[in-house]
Amino acid sequence: MSNLIVVDNPKSWPLDFPGAPVVAARAYLTDPRYSEMKNLKVFNLCRSYRYQSTGYYVSLLAMARGHKPLPAISNIQDMKSLSIARIIAGDLDELTQRSLRSIKSDTFDLSVYFGRNVAKRYDDLAARLFGLFRAPLLRAEFQRAEGGWELKSVRAIAAHEIPASHHEAVAEAAGQIFARARLPARRAAAPAYDLAVLHNPQEPNPPSNPKALERFASEARKLKMGVEFITREDFGRLGEFDALFIRETTSVHHHTYRFARRGAAEGLVVIDDPDSIVRCTNKVYLAELLTRYGVPTPRSVIVHRDNRAEARDSLGMPCILKQPDGSFSQGVVKAEDHKEFDQLVDVLLDKSDMIIAQEFVPTEFDWRIGVLDRQPLYACKYYMAGGHWQIAQSGAQGAVFGKVEAVPLELTPRQVLQTAVRAARLIGDGLYGVDLKLLGDKACVIEVNDNPTIEAGDEDHVLKGELYARIMRVFLARIQEKKDGLARGQG
Repeated sequence: MSNLIVVDNPKSWPLDFPGAPVVAARAYLTDPRYSEMKNLKVFNLCRSYRYQSTGYYVSLLAMARGHKPLPAISNIQDMKSLSIARIIAGDLDELTQRSLRSIKSDTFDLSVYFGRNVAKRYDDLAARLFGLFRAPLLRAEFQRAEGGWELKSVRAIAAHEIPASHHEAVAEAAGQIFARARLPARRAAAPAYDLAVLHNPQEPNPPSNPKALERFASEARKLKMGVEFITREDFGRLGEFDALFIRETTSVHHHTYRFARRGAAEGLVVIDDPDSIVRCTNKVYLAELLTRYGVPTPRSVIVHRDNRAEARDSLGMPCILKQPDGSFSQGVVKAEDHKEFDQLVDVLLDKSDMIIAQEFVPTEFDWRIGVLDRQPLYACKYYMAGGHWQIAQSGAQGAVFGKVEAVPLELTPRQVLQTAVRAARLIGDGLYGVDLKLLGDKACVIEVNDNPTIEAGDEDHVLKGELYARIMRVFLARIQEKKDGLARGQG
């Protein structure tokens, strides 16, 4: 990908950036040569990004041309809203306190030049701010509050606001960014589309292990899609991609949901999409939805403070209690008798005004059906952890899982497949893992999961590489559909 620096007037531009050509904003906006360029990263260094200003239109038209602008329009809007900026920067709190602890004054301004600061001790904080807001030249204002340092404002700055003594450091930081943005000389052709895979290398039980992630990437590259593994620090970069694949455990009050929302707003193809995250991560919603549409489930009751006795008596003991947003069997407990039921309900209702109580149906294994694009993708048997009633048992050394047995779809009971697809279609057209129990000849849905586990050696045991290829083909088809729709609209 080539680099292009866009400024208001190159003749008065005070900085020397040897890593990229500098062009006038007016030329970029009006000269047909630039609208026809492909695979271009546009560093918008205009003096102002005010709405409908020249700087605003540089980023806006760069997006329309398929270029990758820094900052994107979404980044510009984020900086204008203090409330949004604080939400985005919320994950920075620990780093902020650590970086600024030696500051004696009550306010502090941090200049961020292409992700760097002239003082090395602030580089980590500068890099994170650049990753979130993606403006090449930034200034963040912090203020000391009762609980520590708070972000008061963040804004893009113009070149004339940079002290002359900082020019060399700015050029050095820019050069490093330009070097990363350029394609290797031997690369034959740029990818047609770019896929971001959000993951967390430190997550104890990620939805995909490293080998599976590499297989996703390999299949994507076969389809001429570029792949980049990103982390929570790359929030501000979403506008650089065509699609987002979330391979980190999702939650509504979590950066994964913010990534999904931002990706969808930017027009990316997103799996898991934000609606699926909301619907799947709340078991109260799932219970209501499945009941309303007559999807078989074990007997379930939505429990609140006014019906707890009725729920306890109607289900019998033992029964299962579930907090709405648990994952990997966490927040799911078994009440052996009425006394334990009352104790556990007290604890769970302190966290949520509604929880789920469900009859206990012991089985040797649960079925897991992967559903993609409203069609069955794979089938597995998830066996209970040894000596335990769940597929995962938490302990001091972490979670212990039962074995996973992949089963060909053609050998999977028909009612299991049909019920799984029926349940998944109520959520959407994304990638889901539907957990079921087969009781006699009746399949009952336990829950529908967004962000299902796909690990090399387990879920892919039957399909091998084809499992990853099918998912990547759906991404490619949806990206192309979006691009074709835009082209038809412009025509």
